[in-house]
Amino acid sequence: MSIEPSRSQFDLAPAVSLVIPFYNEAETLAALHGAIRHELETAGFTYEIILVNDGSTDAGEAVCRALVAADPHVTLINFRKNFGKSAALSAGFRAAAGEIVITMDADLQDDPAELTRFVAAIEQGADVVCGWKKDRRDPWGKTAPSRLFNAVVNRTFGLKLRDHNCGFKAYRAQALANLNLYGELHRFVPALLHARGYRLCELPVQHHPRRFGKSKFGASRLVKGGLDLMTVAMTTRYATRPGHVFGAIGLLMLLAGGLCLSYLSLLWLIGAGPIGNRPLLFLGMLLMLFGGQFISTGLIAELVLSRSITEGDKYDIRDRVGAKSGGAVARPVSR
Repeated sequence: MSIEPSRSQFDLAPAVSLVIPFYNEAETLAALHGAIRHELETAGFTYEIILVNDGSTDAGEAVCRALVAADPHVTLINFRKNFGKSAALSAGFRAAAGEIVITMDADLQDDPAELTRFVAAIEQGADVVCGWKKDRRDPWGKTAPSRLFNAVVNRTFGLKLRDHNCGFKAYRAQALANLNLYGELHRFVPALLHARGYRLCELPVQHHPRRFGKSKFGASRLVKGGLDLMTVAMTTRYATRPGHVFGAIGLLMLLAGGLCLSYLSLLWLIGAGPIGNRPLLFLGMLLMLFGGQFISTGLIAELVLSRSITEGDKYDIRDRVGAKSGGAVARPVSR
């Protein structure tokens, strides 16, 4: 029998929601729960802990069921199989009821003692707080690809974050309302929210060596990350203007093809030999053909977008003040 997401029986509106996806982390779950509970109760926060079982094949589900039975603050969501971290985070976000949502990994490399610092950063005005493993305790096979990934994402989206891959993050609940995670997009959450105008900050965090199990991620994530980078770029920077990206590529191809054919035409005019058997002729023709196709694709995308775009796709409102605000006011984070 699956356990449906539900709010705590005692804290109907928790200040903090912890969303923790896990996959074969049975050895760490009980210790992590105890450390989180001690930290948040010492600080006086109302809270809930949402554990998302991403198809574990070890004893992790049994451990979590025992935690649910012993602690009314804990909710367990069981996936039928392994759907990936993005899906697990998405399910946790939908179930979260707190004004602040914090994510962390279940392997005990993130330190629960940092939780109050994340909450404080949100209270001071940030919408998204990204953990930065300044002294990272991982092998070079993980750190080197991560540095490359961070550099490329920062360059693409105009960010200056030093650790996009850190799972220790905090969000104002409002920032997650329209976030749609799928595939491997969990690595790009800061970029997705930055594109919507949310305020980001970075917080150095302590990072512990892995004590149990092994990492679920390897160098292969660079290939997936590169493909997802193109997806995120299209769905953020060009989501409301696809004609710009397709049109720019098409125009460059048309220009290059036109230059090739103009050069060959000049050779033909001055009698510099036949041009019909030159590879440059076929290259120029292909560039002109593909350039026209890219521009046509951009125009079609613009026509489809004009019929399907909604107000929520165009902008994101932080708050509304005045007679037409509907009486809504921003609520401070309560403990």
